[in-house]
Amino acid sequence: PISGCLGDQSAALVGQLCFDIGQAKCTYGTGCFLLCNTGLETCLQIVQSSHGLLTTVAFKLGPKQPVQYAVEGSVAIAGAAVRWLRDNLGLINGSGEIEKVARTVGSTHGVYFVPAFSGLYAPYWEPDARGIICGLTQFTTRAHIARATLEAVCFQVRDILESMDRDSGTRLKQLLVDGGMAVNDLLMQLQADLLGIPVVRPQMAETTALGAAIAAGAADGINVWSLDSRKFPKVTTDIFEPSILPAEREQRFAKWKDAVSRSKHWQEVNPEETKKKQQGKHWWLMSSIPAGIFVTSSFATLLLAKACAKLPN
Repeated sequence: PISGCLGDQSAALVGQLCFDIGQAKCTYGTGCFLLCNTGLETCLQIVQSSHGLLTTVAFKLGPKQPVQYAVEGSVAIAGAAVRWLRDNLGLINGSGEIEKVARTVGSTHGVYFVPAFSGLYAPYWEPDARGIICGLTQFTTRAHIARATLEAVCFQVRDILESMDRDSGTRLKQLLVDGGMAVNDLLMQLQADLLGIPVVRPQMAETTALGAAIAAGAADGINVWSLDSRKFPKVTTDIFEPSILPAEREQRFAKWKDAVSRSKHWQEVNPEETKKKQQGKHWWLMSSIPAGIFVTSSFATLLLAKACAKLPN
């Protein structure tokens, strides 16, 4: 029998033991996916995001257990940006090389990379944004761009976590992380620096699979273990603490926001929709005029042809 069924991000939330309101996790892969537990259905003021996030079901662990909800934010391009550096620009030979290359410089030296290859997801929802690399000088090297790529992932995560903070009314105390990119120690340190809170990475990397196993093992008739978090064994983790001053953190984030603003409205995604908006609410009436003229003129031509056919030669 099927004893447990969870989507991948919900499974990661369970695998990270985020059973309490206000706990959040981020999965780093091709994109980034952040979920924050917002509690039961009665907490509507938290569940309904007004800052660009999506409301989703977190989990329901048992037929007699209440549904837990979450707010979710997605980053379209995270690990995909590293792959782009490798495949399109040839700046690195392999994805695992980016940490080594980025460590050869102490900062990006003012370089910012907004990887909006297909627009910006949460919390901006800007489909017409496009990727930009700005702040380049004659001294910029591949190491600066590599480091800016890692920072771009971290900045996008901060954008979403700030929305989560505003939705919940409280600031997250730590961020639990997992996923393929989370093995990058430099990325995790940069994330802690740019968030200003500890980043906690479990040494058991497969948290999504663990979450599915936890749900299945706690099902009625299985009961391998209890879902009481106090009874779970202590998880071994790596903790990355912030190492920069708040003033530097905010200055860098402000520059990131400036770069994001430059990437917006770069491409007209749907020219027809834009044209309709420019024409106003009566665009449908205006668009029907050419067709009306065509039909009317065609009918008039037909009548004229019939009349001419009746004339004597």
